Amino acid sequence: MAEKTFTLEELSQFDGENGHPAYVAVDGVVYDLSNIPAWAGGKHHGLTAGKDHAEAILKAPHGKSVLAKLPVVGKLV
Repeated sequence: MAEKTFTLEELSQFDGENGHPAYVAVDGVVYDLSNIPAWAGGKHHGLTAGKDHAEAILKAPHGKSVLAKLPVVGKLV
């Protein structure tokens, strides 16, 4: 199966609200946060799912180290 690609507009639909999955992009890779309790409802420490958070993750205490534990669902184009 071909890898799914997302535009920013398409990614915005995956906001974790109203039963939608919670996806975020970092460095062009789209991750699924739907099963991460800290992202319940698509929100986490003032951030919302459905967006590109490449800059925000650099400011987080955990940095990019958490990304290896997340399912990859596609690429941001």
